[in-house]
Formats: sequence, structure tokens, C-alpha cells
Amino acid sequence: MGELRRRMKMDMELKHLSLRTIETYLSWMKRFTLHYGMSPEDLGGDEVRNYLHYLLKEGKVSQSSITQAYSALKFFYQTTLGRSWDGERIPRSKVPKKLPVVLSKEEVQDIFSSTENVKHLAILMTIYSGGLRISEATHLRPEDIDSNRMSIKVRGKGEKERYTLLGEKTLDILRTYWKVRGPSEWLFGSQIPGQPISTSTVQRVFKSSLRKAGVKKKASIHTLRHSFATHLLESGVDIIYIQRLLGHTSAKTTAIYLHVTRKGVARIKSPIDLLEDADRPIQ
Repeated sequence: MGELRRRMKMDMELKHLSLRTIETYLSWMKRFTLHYGMSPEDLGGDEVRNYLHYLLKEGKVSQSSITQAYSALKFFYQTTLGRSWDGERIPRSKVPKKLPVVLSKEEVQDIFSSTENVKHLAILMTIYSGGLRISEATHLRPEDIDSNRMSIKVRGKGEKERYTLLGEKTLDILRTYWKVRGPSEWLFGSQIPGQPISTSTVQRVFKSSLRKAGVKKKASIHTLRHSFATHLLESGVDIIYIQRLLGHTSAKTTAIYLHVTRKGVARIKSPIDLLEDADRPIQ
């Protein structure tokens, strides 16, 4: 793509898209270009439709990946080339809504208890304490921890900043960790000087602790963020505050936790238990 790649990258930077989004969009544009063996400037709506249909039927990619490809192509043609985008002729595939996996408070505690390394424990507790995304946690700096206000400054998606919760227990483990670690540019540094801990390392740590704790749920490191939101909701915190803590732009995104929480539901009896002869012995 050469010059077109440079222009698209500049456009995305001007839009303040995250580095991860920029890399993802450029990757999809490269795949699109290689698929046709032509410059995307010489292609149009029909080729886009056919490519998305190819991904759906033959490409063996996930629905979320198809959505990424759609967004990348739309940005390129609409923003970089300034062409019109016909949303009717190039419809966006709907992503099936799945409820997130949520850990119980006891399971979260078991995972922490199974994490022996103080640095690894500190980062897992920080993620749960503030409901952080993994990339947000790995890019924390020491000055982001405010012990006076008991808050964590987070740089989220699209360089949006917010403040979230810092628990007392998290602060205690961070202080213990800091005594061992000492001053560093990053709160959770890598073995490579000047680099933050990698997301893959944190994922491996979580999987190891999950296995040691004997938790059978199909949980990932992001499950700690889901659990943070659900546990707050169950403790009575208003969903609007949870939205702010998570850094969600829309309340609709946060509302998914209403389908997961057992707040109020636990007090509801099944109608079968209201039948007078429901417990009658089977003859």
C-alpha cells in the first residue's frame, strides 16, 4: 500500500485511535490488498462485499475478526479516500451477544491465594481492584497510584483517561511489591529494561493461578474485569458509576452485567416451588 498506508495511518492517528486499533486496521488492509493482488484504491464496494462474504463463508475467521475487517475497510474508503460508504449494500455482520464469564468472590480469592510471586499477585489484584483491561494494567506507571485518594489513573482506549478504584488490600500488596522491586519507569516492568510487562506474561500468570486454584470455569484475565463490575453491581453500586469506572462510552455496554448479576434474582422463587403439591413423593 505504500503511500496509502502512510495516509491511512496518519488519519487514524489524527482520530486518536489506539495503537492496537491502528495495527489491526493496517493488518486487515494488507490482507485485503493481497487477496485481490491490486491496490485498494482501484477496488470498490463490490470487491469489499465479496471479500467480507469470503471471510464469512470460507475464511474461517471469527465474527469479531470480520467486524474488525469491516471497520478497517470502512475507515480506509470513507476517511482516507473520502469515498461514500453504502451501509445498505455493505451491511455489517451482527456479532452474537454472549454473556461474560464471571467468577465468584470465593474463586477470585482462591486465584489470589494460588499466586505466589508478589509481582504477579500485585498485577492480578490491581486488575480486579480497578476493573482494568490487561493493556491498561501493563502500562501503569508508579505515579498513577494515588494512595491519598485511593484511586488509580488509567489511560484507556483512544488515550482516554479515567480514575478507578484502588482497594486497601491492593495498596498493601503494591507497597510490599515496591519494596522488593524498587524504582522503575513502569509499575510492572519487564525483564527487558525500559519495557512494561507483556500482556502474554500476565495471561500466562492468570492461567497458571486459575489451574492451581482448581477453578474450572473458562476464564481469562479479562474475567477479572467482568467480575469487578458484577460484584460492584451486586453490592448495590449504581450502574452509571460502574460505567465510569470501566471507561465505557455507552451505558449499553455496561448493561450486559445486568444479565449476569444475581442481585435481586436470588430472592425470587421459581413458580414450581409455589405449588402446594410440588414436593409430593413420586409414586
